[in-house]
Amino acid sequence: MRIGLLTEGGYPYATGESGRWCERLVRGLGQHRFDLYALGRAGTPLPLPPNARVARTAPAQHGPDEPLTSRRAYGRHERRRFIEAYQRLATGLCAEDEETPLAGAAPAGRSLTERAFTGAAPAEAALPGASFAEGLYALAELARERGGLPGALRSDDAVRALESACRAPGARRGAAAAGLRDHLAFAEHLERALRPLSLDWYGEDALGAADLCHAAAGGTTALPGLLAKRFFGTPLLVTEYGVPLRAHYLSAAGADRSAPLRTLLAALHGRLAAEIYRQAALLTPGNAHARRWQEKCGADRARIRTVHPGMAADRFAEVGEDEESGDPATLVWVGRVEPAKDLIGLLHAFAEIRARQPDARLRIVAVPVGEPAAGAYLTYCKGLAAQLFPDEAAGAHAVGENPVTFEELGGPEAPTLEDTYASGALVVMSSLVEGFPASLVEAMFCARATVSTDVGAVVEIIGGTGLVVPPRNPRALADACLALLRDPERRHRLGAAARARALELFTVEQNLAAFRGIYLELLSHAPVRHRPGDGVPFAHPAEAHVPGSWAHKAVATGTGAPDA
Repeated sequence: MRIGLLTEGGYPYATGESGRWCERLVRGLGQHRFDLYALGRAGTPLPLPPNARVARTAPAQHGPDEPLTSRRAYGRHERRRFIEAYQRLATGLCAEDEETPLAGAAPAGRSLTERAFTGAAPAEAALPGASFAEGLYALAELARERGGLPGALRSDDAVRALESACRAPGARRGAAAAGLRDHLAFAEHLERALRPLSLDWYGEDALGAADLCHAAAGGTTALPGLLAKRFFGTPLLVTEYGVPLRAHYLSAAGADRSAPLRTLLAALHGRLAAEIYRQAALLTPGNAHARRWQEKCGADRARIRTVHPGMAADRFAEVGEDEESGDPATLVWVGRVEPAKDLIGLLHAFAEIRARQPDARLRIVAVPVGEPAAGAYLTYCKGLAAQLFPDEAAGAHAVGENPVTFEELGGPEAPTLEDTYASGALVVMSSLVEGFPASLVEAMFCARATVSTDVGAVVEIIGGTGLVVPPRNPRALADACLALLRDPERRHRLGAAARARALELFTVEQNLAAFRGIYLELLSHAPVRHRPGDGVPFAHPAEAHVPGSWAHKAVATGTGAPDA
């Protein structure tokens, strides 16, 4: 089977978690051929297995030597086509949803249940989402035939059409308040988001040759797969371990944007997500938390199948099989240092733990990140720890030490994840916001009991193998940690159960087995497409391929059978 694997900012040009997942998928399913389509290439690609090749790449942004095409490239007819398509798209964006705040509301006067039983399409002509989809596909067809779309999307025609849609009756209240500066900023953002429409990936020698398009994320990453479905009927599989719409809502990048601009951007992400979910043959969220977001955006539950991300368990085997390893009084925290992890709440919880168990220690191991804001937050947390926990010494002549240590993963104190988890008896997570926390799965592979806050997919991961407390509650976090620190037998029992659960649900093998079956299932339901050069099916019978003089004669005469 020929798979068109769509990635953005990851494999084969990056080694992040998304890139590692793609690499395991490609190498684990060696019986399939993978054509990689990478958005946002950077640097030299990683070595690829024999069954994979880089089919197409595209930069994330235009460079200084890649000027935007002016709208003057369009003649009168093409310009009229662009304006009509853009007006439909802008109308769908600005129109207020009737029932569902995110995307894909049911038609007026009909419930979602009634629509399901009558077999009506998720987006009907009366819905704003349908207008958005019509405009999107019309722009894609124009870009495929004539090019010049990036410049047109930033033209005066586009800004005027957007302003008209924002002022139209029934428009969102936030969109109606948008001014010229908001329109210009949104037009720039929309042009960047729709750049995949202008790629040269939509030919019979590119995505048209794929049996299946598999998008490693939603949003703009899945846009080429959406167009392949439109142009060639290629089935689209979308895997989301993090939901782009959720990431947009939580992003701090837009904190300085005006409220009308944020309304328009949220509408764009919501409409795009709803259309991708509507057209995908199957959605494979990585956890139930992502699944709930997809359902909120209008995804059909019958076409959603949770596939947990596969993680390498072998590296943690030695630690996981040694139940007695680790300091019984040490708590371990591992992750990215950022405000969403609530290290401040963790430090206050540890202050209460120290008051009731003075020998307790806390290791905070930070995963290196390149964001300047992370350094500022880490500095603040170190200052707070110094105030809450003065250095202590065992005697008058001993050097004082702080019970809280801040270390960096890969440094001398924490060279590997295995060593980090092995150093403590309990792993703690204090996050306010999470998706699928990989650190919890790693701790479970190491047979470590965990105390976590009830956010994201934590409960789904932990099951009954750890303690879960409400977020923003340092006292509850401290009580749960103390309960396990003071009960070694219960701690070991939970750790063993956690390792067994992780090995059953979160290994690379189960992930590969799931996608192996999904690929075959989707291909079996897809219509057969005959491509030029493929030959005519059953043109020669099986006997014609059996070695022997009669077989050659049969092929030459076209009889397909030996002479009597």
